[in-house]
Amino acid sequence: MYKRGHLGVALLTLAPITFWLLSTGSPVFGALVVGTVLYLAMLPDVDHRVPGIPHRGPTHSLLFAVVVGAVFAGAASLVEPVLSIAVPGGVSMVAFGFLLGFGSVVAHLLGDVITPAGVNFLWPYPRTWSLYLTGADSTVWNWGLFVLGVFAMAGAVALAVQGAAI
Repeated sequence: MYKRGHLGVALLTLAPITFWLLSTGSPVFGALVVGTVLYLAMLPDVDHRVPGIPHRGPTHSLLFAVVVGAVFAGAASLVEPVLSIAVPGGVSMVAFGFLLGFGSVVAHLLGDVITPAGVNFLWPYPRTWSLYLTGADSTVWNWGLFVLGVFAMAGAVALAVQGAAI
């Protein structure tokens, strides 16, 4: 998947979460989640720029998602005592940070698992999973996922706002 497709998959995965956050009166968290996940949408592809790390190797795994989640949880643990913001759903800020980092990487992996090259979720275990739906360079799929993601996000926001007005 290319960047446009990954952004679309991220928006698709974010739509129900955004709906929930907006519906529960947490627009700031909604904006934070959407902004962070979209910003990190291409993070696993850092392997293109790091010598010695193969593409779709360690950065395209659940282990990497856990590491990124742990980094976000660590940052949240430093920020929590200073800001003391109530996280929606009664989740601790540390857990929220972990889920945000972990989910950002998983959204990317979902975009890559539909390609023939697949994803090695359990790296370093040598097995790749693929749904074999489309090549990563498919213009139709990349644009299609992007447009679908934009519409899903717009629908989630519209429904949440409409529900808030009722």
